[in-house]
Amino acid sequence: MPTCYRHPTRETGVACSNCGRPICPDCMTSTTVGMRCPECARQRTRVVRPRAMSAATPVATQAIIAINVVVYLAELFGGSGFGSVGGTVYQHGALYGPLVAAGDWWRVISSGFLHAGFFHVALNMVFIWFIGRSLEPAIGTARFVVAYGASLLCGSFGVLLLEPNSIAVGASGAAFGLLGALIVEARSRGIDLWSTGLIQIALINFAFTFLGANIAVGAHLGGFAGGILVGVIYDQFDRRRLPREASLAAGVLLGVVAFVASLAIA
Repeated sequence: MPTCYRHPTRETGVACSNCGRPICPDCMTSTTVGMRCPECARQRTRVVRPRAMSAATPVATQAIIAINVVVYLAELFGGSGFGSVGGTVYQHGALYGPLVAAGDWWRVISSGFLHAGFFHVALNMVFIWFIGRSLEPAIGTARFVVAYGASLLCGSFGVLLLEPNSIAVGASGAAFGLLGALIVEARSRGIDLWSTGLIQIALINFAFTFLGANIAVGAHLGGFAGGILVGVIYDQFDRRRLPREASLAAGVLLGVVAFVASLAIA
C-alpha cells in the first residue's frame, strides 16, 4: 500500500488526479476532476476544448503527407499503374514475410510509405491530415513524429505476426496509430470522446477493417495498439513530470522493439 507523500506513515489508496502522488484524507481536496493534493488544488485547471487542440500549423503532418505522395509518384514512374500495384519500387519495398526473413529488413519500414493505387494513398492521406492537425499541435512535433514512426513499425509487426505470407503496403497502420494516440491524449485532457467523434471514427474504421476485402488487418490492429501505447507513455511521463526527452526516448524504444520483433518473427 502506498503512503501519503506528505505523511509517510499514513497508508492510502487515493492518488492526486493531476500529478498522481498518493494522498491521505488530510491532504485531499475535492474538485470537479477528482481528488487533488494541496499543491495541485491551488493550480487553476485549464479547460481544453477539441478546437484548442488544432491551433498550430501541423508541419510534420504536412511533411509526412508530402513524403507519401512523392513515394507514390515514384511508384508510378517505377512502373506501377494508376489503380494497380507493381513496378520496381513496389516490388523492392512491399512488406512480405519470406523476403524480410531472407534479409530485406527495410521492407518493415518502406512498406509504410507505399500504396496500392491512387484511392489507397488518397484515403490514407486524408485520414492522416484530419488526425494529425489535431494531434500534432496537442503533443508537439517531435512527439508526433515518434508516435507516427512507432505506430508504423508496430503495424508492420502486426502484419508479420497475423499475416506473414501476405503482401502489405500502406500508411494505414501508422494512421490508425495516430488515431489511438489522439484518443489517449483527448481522454487525458478530460475531453469527451463521444462528442469529438473519435470513438465513432475508430468503430467505423475497424468495421471496414474486418468486413472489407484486401485489407491488412494486422497493420491496423498493430498500428492502433502501438499508437495507444505511445499515447499512454506520453501521458504517464507528463503526469510524473518527467522530461519530455525521456518520453521521446521511450517512444523510440517502442519502435525499435517492434522493428526487432518484426525481424525475429519473419
